[in-house]
Amino acid sequence: MESASSSASPESTTQHKTRMTALALTALGVVYGDIGTSPLYTMKEVFAVSPHPVPLTHDNVFGILSLILWALILVVSVKYVAFVMRADNRGEGGIMALLALAMRNLAGDARKQTTILLLGILGACMFYADGMITPAISVLSAVEGLEVAAPALHSMIVPITLLVIFILFWVQSKGTALVGAMFGPIMLVWFSTLAVLGIVNIALEPSVLQALNPYYAYQFFAVSPWVAFVALGSVVLAVTGAEALYADMGHFGRKPIRLAWFGLVLPALVINYFGQGALILHDASTIKNPFYLMAPEWMLFPLIALATLATVIASQAVISGAFSVSRQAQQLGFLPRMQILHTSENQQGQIYMPRINWILMIGVMALVLGFGSSGDLAAAYGIAVTGDMVITTLLAGVVFHGVWGWSLWRTGVLVAMFLVIDLALFGANVLKIPDGGWVPILIGAVILTLMATWKQGRDLLLSRLRSESMALEPFIEAMGKYPPTRVPGNAIFMTPDASGVPHAMLHNLKHNKVLHERVILLTVKTGDIPYIAEDNRIEVEALEHGFWRITMHYGFKDDLDIPRDLELSSQHGLELESMDTSYFIGKETLFARRASAMAYWREKLFVGLFRNADSATNHFKLPPNRVVELGAQVTL
Repeated sequence: MESASSSASPESTTQHKTRMTALALTALGVVYGDIGTSPLYTMKEVFAVSPHPVPLTHDNVFGILSLILWALILVVSVKYVAFVMRADNRGEGGIMALLALAMRNLAGDARKQTTILLLGILGACMFYADGMITPAISVLSAVEGLEVAAPALHSMIVPITLLVIFILFWVQSKGTALVGAMFGPIMLVWFSTLAVLGIVNIALEPSVLQALNPYYAYQFFAVSPWVAFVALGSVVLAVTGAEALYADMGHFGRKPIRLAWFGLVLPALVINYFGQGALILHDASTIKNPFYLMAPEWMLFPLIALATLATVIASQAVISGAFSVSRQAQQLGFLPRMQILHTSENQQGQIYMPRINWILMIGVMALVLGFGSSGDLAAAYGIAVTGDMVITTLLAGVVFHGVWGWSLWRTGVLVAMFLVIDLALFGANVLKIPDGGWVPILIGAVILTLMATWKQGRDLLLSRLRSESMALEPFIEAMGKYPPTRVPGNAIFMTPDASGVPHAMLHNLKHNKVLHERVILLTVKTGDIPYIAEDNRIEVEALEHGFWRITMHYGFKDDLDIPRDLELSSQHGLELESMDTSYFIGKETLFARRASAMAYWREKLFVGLFRNADSATNHFKLPPNRVVELGAQVTL
């Protein structure tokens, strides 16, 4: 027995290591595209392009390099990798998953729930703003390499960027499974290239390695505190994309993401930044575009092509993240129903949302046309990223204390340490508001208004419908005493309130004077966890006189499919023949009114969102030829 187990152990260990390596390689393409393309513009932004450039001196270069290094270590390695990634919602990460986790432990405290809810929505809004800015600045910065290789092509930078962006968004509907298989190897080549370029240029000025010492960051602040503080607004560009480590945790798990970070990404980034610093110290004129000027002339066009591929991959990850966050927000009730298409038969997470896709594309193109260069656009970048970082820290603090059971003292010390860094980075970016930082604030404000209006409007609508509906139990008793004509078959009435009579049922009874042999009241509930097992999907309750009540439970990342999951009812004694079943849905027509619970303009906005929402038939995957819609007018 001992020899058998000992011989099996190395094999299983080898298989585990191979699997971890494969996942880490895939994570390179999905998780690290954004932070991996930051060397394209960070150093250039610090010294040459930003509205508040840092004077180019030997000490300042050392100070900036030290700040970038320790920002990568403290923000990414310590905050996200060591702590925040442990705050998972049953394996899932991201701002919405963190919000659901934090909300779960505040049941009964409405004031705290409202505060946390607002924070979570703000974080999602900042993510959307980041989702527009990342493709614009990444692709622009890559294509700007043409100006270094061939200055005559300067006028083609924006058109080429727009073309790349259009192709990027156009292929979303085709699915990313095939292209995604190439992401990891391409990013492996990209990070290897970053490291090689860095090593070659560090050899020009080896003394730059002294900036590994945090003393140079401290000295930078001690000698020039205001310059150093302002510089943080550009240094933060080096850590953009850190939130992707947490957001994509559900796809890969902690270990592969950590393996890729410490095994390749962090070393390659640090080496490249230090290589750029060495080049600048060796030749100050290279500050105009230190990344591309690191490379020999023969390598420029291949490097531009590789950089463009890397930025497309970075943008792809952000776009996929926007689809994922949108679906989660929709399931949790913060966005209207929108069409969701699955682009892979094997992977549930690969989805495409046409409306989100084209809105993002228009926003990205508008940013490219409005700013015209990565340097100008960088001023708009930091606010969204640092705002999301602050919110993540606050929500994580709630989880540390409420879920993990940490003491207030222990939680407070850790959260305070993270907040000092996050707020310093955020404060430095506030200075850039007049130069473009207002853009993500405006985007966030618009999305916040839409999400808050939809959430409050839905609550108001449900309240109106509930106040006008009859209690279910007396209605069923009346149907038993004074039965209407019952016709063969099953009638499923979709209702958000399982305790009341659906309006569609009342209208059907009023106009058609009949009820089906079996009447099922179906309520769909979305929980605060990502996925719900099939065993816990459905609750079936038999009522009197042929009435049944079914409750469907979904996680906020589950795929909603009512006909598929109704087959589970047979396990609870309710057999439903699909061809003998009709679905009845209420089709409300809304009217805004003054002196209501919401401002009149917000009511009008909600009515517009409601009218343009995807149909319940598509949303719940109901068979269109089995659906009956019955209208009702509701005044908000």
